[in-house]
Amino acid sequence: MDVIDTELTVVREAERLRGTLSPLRKRLLAELREPASATGLSARLGESRQRVNYHLRELEKAGLVELVELRQRRGRTERLLRVTAHAVIVAPEVIGELGPAGQDRFAAEALIAASARTVSEVAAMRDRAAEQGKRLLTFSVETEVGFARPADVERFATRLAELIADLAGEFDTGETSRPYRIAVGGHPGTADRAAERTAAEQTKETS
Repeated sequence: MDVIDTELTVVREAERLRGTLSPLRKRLLAELREPASATGLSARLGESRQRVNYHLRELEKAGLVELVELRQRRGRTERLLRVTAHAVIVAPEVIGELGPAGQDRFAAEALIAASARTVSEVAAMRDRAAEQGKRLLTFSVETEVGFARPADVERFATRLAELIADLAGEFDTGETSRPYRIAVGGHPGTADRAAERTAAEQTKETS
């Protein structure tokens, strides 16, 4: 059976979101990382098959689950469903209008706004590219830096901005045939990421 070929789905229509965040539907989406039927899910979750089947139909209408196989079981046809993506992200405009970006590049709100715009814009462009049978050419860079002092964060951000400005000047020809928007942000790392980094370093040292 084919694997899920989409890492995430971005919901940009309020109608698709309606009811999706109910506890039962969230559980169904989690369970359907592997193909399952309404009968199997109802037994697993302790719910009636009719109730589970109703919610599966609604999730299918929203494009969040898909039919992957039909099986004959005890004289009837059993539908096996699976999520269409590993994760679902709600685009910011579904909830409300995103205001203009702030001028303080060290404000958390500025980073959140920039990230939200990236989600919304890239999702829309990805959908248009898919409709045309094309691949959207994007890139991302991610790393972790350990700062000794809080003041080093500002020095790093200033230096990074200067380097990006120089690099943009080198490649920007003034033509608009392939305009790209570059958004760079930084935030404190989480404990989980720190643990992963430590484990990776220890593995490298012992190999």
